[in-house]
Amino acid sequence: MSRAATVLGAPVERREARDKAAGRARYAAEHTPSGCAYGWPVPATVARGRVAALHTDEVLELPGVVAVLTHENAPRLGEPDDPTLRLLQDDRVPHRGWYIALVVADSLENARAAATALRVDYETEEHDVRLTAGHPGLYTPEEANGGFPAVRERGDFEGAYEAADVRVDASYGITALHNHPMEPHAATAHWHDGRLTVWDSSQGSGSLRDALAQLFGLDRKQVTAVSEHVGGGFGSKGTPRPPVVLAAMAARHTGRPVKVSLPRRQMPAVVGHRAPTLHHVRLGSGADGRITALAHEVVTQTSRVKEFVEQAAVPARVMYASPGSRTAHRVAALDVPTPSWMRAPGETPGMYALECAMDELALAAGLDPVELRLRNEPETEPDSGLPFSSRHLGECLRLGQELFGWRHRATAPGVTREGDLLLGTGVAASTYPVLVAPSSATVHAGRDGSRLIRVNATDIGTGARTVLAQIAAEALDVPLESVSVEIGSSDLPQAPLAGGSSGTASWGWAVHKASSQLAERLAVLGGELPPEGVTVRADTRAETGAEPAHARHAFGAVFCEAQVDTVTGEVAVRRMLGVYAAGRILNARTARSQLIGGMTMGIGMALMEGSTMDERFGDYAECDLAMYHVPVCADVHSIDARWIDEDDPHLNPMGSKGIGEIGIVGTAAAVANAVRHATGVRLRDLPLTPDKVLESLQGPAATGGRGR
Repeated sequence: MSRAATVLGAPVERREARDKAAGRARYAAEHTPSGCAYGWPVPATVARGRVAALHTDEVLELPGVVAVLTHENAPRLGEPDDPTLRLLQDDRVPHRGWYIALVVADSLENARAAATALRVDYETEEHDVRLTAGHPGLYTPEEANGGFPAVRERGDFEGAYEAADVRVDASYGITALHNHPMEPHAATAHWHDGRLTVWDSSQGSGSLRDALAQLFGLDRKQVTAVSEHVGGGFGSKGTPRPPVVLAAMAARHTGRPVKVSLPRRQMPAVVGHRAPTLHHVRLGSGADGRITALAHEVVTQTSRVKEFVEQAAVPARVMYASPGSRTAHRVAALDVPTPSWMRAPGETPGMYALECAMDELALAAGLDPVELRLRNEPETEPDSGLPFSSRHLGECLRLGQELFGWRHRATAPGVTREGDLLLGTGVAASTYPVLVAPSSATVHAGRDGSRLIRVNATDIGTGARTVLAQIAAEALDVPLESVSVEIGSSDLPQAPLAGGSSGTASWGWAVHKASSQLAERLAVLGGELPPEGVTVRADTRAETGAEPAHARHAFGAVFCEAQVDTVTGEVAVRRMLGVYAAGRILNARTARSQLIGGMTMGIGMALMEGSTMDERFGDYAECDLAMYHVPVCADVHSIDARWIDEDDPHLNPMGSKGIGEIGIVGTAAAVANAVRHATGVRLRDLPLTPDKVLESLQGPAATGGRGR
């Protein structure tokens, strides 16, 4: 048996784990060049208007203050592709929290004190921050995030819906959600000899380098962006954010290195978030539960700075067979921070609404929720008509049934009690597309038997270093310990960012190709290497640029048992099981970590996470981890992730699909469906906080009403 048979797929320990535990891994805020100054951003305190005056003269007299950058003296920037980076270029305030100044001082403490002391005069304007299903400013965009058409229609939905034997018409709501990675956004910038070097907490140093070159009028070769270790991002670090631009501006203005680390309370306004979404889902089926009509219509919001439309109706286009289908997005531009990517954008809120509606259809049709999903499996992808490269959702549902003990659940809701606790179980399906982008990599063979992989991948906590080494070890048929990996710098071979669950597939494809070509070269050399060794470079532009002949998706099924306290209204997840079909699993240890991490995040979305817009001030109230609650170990009693062996030859040389995001998809619906089964009451607006649960148990819905 070759080494490859035992390396790829094995639960190998993360290579950087010991460095992180020992504090040797250095993050963006931990790079401190000699003479480094510290910047503290000043956010606007009005919801809309303009800056009339900044009293910087008072601040410049405070201890340690080096400079105060405002729209009056900040370096002029080139026109960015992303308008959220057009910082300190004019006096406008498009939303509360927009940066209007940066105070630079000799210490973090002095910068913070001076920023707090800066007096600002505003001219305010009326603002609009409230999203409603009937907002007068709603419009239909050309496309949603990801380039998806905003509206898709197939067949005659209205006619099929009216003729259906069983119908569901339900509305669901999801509040705004915010990315809160463990490491807040931070950057350090240093200009030297006409070059700019930045250390940034970013999911992609290549795109960061390109953005900075455009903003500061530089050639890309004049910029080095380093993101060696990143403490999570969940999408918020997928594009360049204000800290790195402010740090680079301040470093150019002052002539010394500058570090900008965001306090967590400022993050909700400037680093993106999942926009609130309002969902209207209509399902029609025959008496046998086979869907004949499916509509998913979404209302969401964007900012006036930049259009970003959460593609929440897109999953309904591909998930279930339906002759009549309508999926649509409408959006309102409000005076709010700009939404952006958050783990599984589109699929996460969209599948919550769709999978809750499927649960409601199962109840109306008198079918088991698992059986309903199995009856509506499509033969080809409904939206494109393409055959699936692989679709083993049915296997995930059946295996989950067996492992979870689903068949022993009570058929009727609201009948299983333990004292004051009501118990229930729920299920939901999950899906996420297989995405891949062109990448390049080099692999070097040394005469001492060492192998060095160089690729500008980013490890945001997923174990990228480890898995890339495993891919190379398999292709080269060498011991894993002989392979070292360099990642996280724009000076390395060009590669895409870590996002869309595409990182491993994209980088790994290039690493596999380079390693395979090196193995062929070494075979020709017969083991006689030149003193400098042998290096091979490969890129995957040709392979990834081809139009796919198959619809490529990962699938899964999430099963949940929840308890509802009838006295306090608290909901707790007793146990949760996710079963996934995600191609070949390349590292069992890191894969399980990613899947249960996503599921845990889905529990947070279902039960506690939410950002409340204060309409008077145009501000999100939950702006730190004391108010924005995320699950901790005590909230997750028992959680497990399994996967089936899936051989899909239509993906990449490793046969892998992305697993970073599918874990969160469907999880919130599984929890909500379990709560419905426990109480007999359908709650449709997330999160399911104790006040909502108690009200539902005590109100008319508890005696047979529709719920809310």
